Amino acid sequence: MNKYVTCESVFRGHPDKLCDQISDAIFDEYLLKDKDSRVAIECSIKDNLVIIFGEITSKAHVNLEKVAKRVLRDIGYFDNFVVIAKVSTQSWDIAKGVDKLGAGDQGIMYGYATNEAKECLPLPYVIARDISKAVENIRKEKYMDVLMPDGKCQVTVRYEDNKPKDIKTIVISTQTKKGVKLEEVKRIIKEEVLIPLLGSTLDGIEILVNPTGAFFRGGPYADSGLTGRKLMVDTYGGVSHHGGGAFSGKDYTKVDRSGAYYARYVAKSIVEAGLADKCEVAVSYSIGVANPISVSIDTFGTGKLSEDELLKLINDHFDFSVGNIIKELKLKDISYQRLAEYGHFGNDIYPWENVDGKVSELKKATAKAST
Repeated sequence: MNKYVTCESVFRGHPDKLCDQISDAIFDEYLLKDKDSRVAIECSIKDNLVIIFGEITSKAHVNLEKVAKRVLRDIGYFDNFVVIAKVSTQSWDIAKGVDKLGAGDQGIMYGYATNEAKECLPLPYVIARDISKAVENIRKEKYMDVLMPDGKCQVTVRYEDNKPKDIKTIVISTQTKKGVKLEEVKRIIKEEVLIPLLGSTLDGIEILVNPTGAFFRGGPYADSGLTGRKLMVDTYGGVSHHGGGAFSGKDYTKVDRSGAYYARYVAKSIVEAGLADKCEVAVSYSIGVANPISVSIDTFGTGKLSEDELLKLINDHFDFSVGNIIKELKLKDISYQRLAEYGHFGNDIYPWENVDGKVSELKKATAKAST
């Protein structure tokens, strides 16, 4: 049976992604100076106005305007931005629960993994993300006079019996300088992005580049931006469930972030251990309580063991308590801004993607159980 799965990625210069990156860059600055900083920071942008708002409790002092302007310049926006900040300290009602290493909020988080790609992510999501990165790289390396920072990529893959078979459609909308001809943009995308990524032949793939005919006005001048509005781009392209909580701008005590990272860690471990072709782990927390309220698993009929057996393995080998997640995944010692660029999963520099130790544990446990 055929089905089609479509996933999207956005460029770093997309207005929503601008806000994600500013929020996480602010968190990074506080974390560098005070590893116990509590941060819940949002950002919005329209035209040259940037508004930063939220709650921060920290011994550190950070120039929020300076951080925001640095991020914008690095991405490629050099306007005279006006930055307004409205920030208070963390609510005492929340803080007293977090101080005891309880969850910083209630909610449901999901982690997902699949063996479709080496990153253990859905194939159309990986392709869309790789194309988006490649367009940004080629812009900075060769085509600053042609391409601008804003853009999106969407990829549709045909699946046969739940296995990816071929690419049906690629849609790339990339902002350009005014007056740039569409044919030149199509040539650059085809010859210098798609062929190097996908091979010498693109036969059979429907390729749509700037399908409206022009994309001159972009960034925050074409659309407002807001932190946390690209949840599917940040996670699994819409293939998996999402609990609804955003990641960027939140410190590691917020289980919207840390719980989702740990759920991914568990799901990827199951897939890499060969115990399922795809796996989704769901976890829920109560604010102020260290351990989760529930943990569940779905292998979509691909599990090599029953889901009850897999859940027992998970409970035996993984500790979902908030304090352990922070410690095991080294969440006080990483940089978060890079995660806000092209998704929070699939990059092996981050601890929740390094599952070799857990894979070895799971394999030994299953081998022992079968003897």
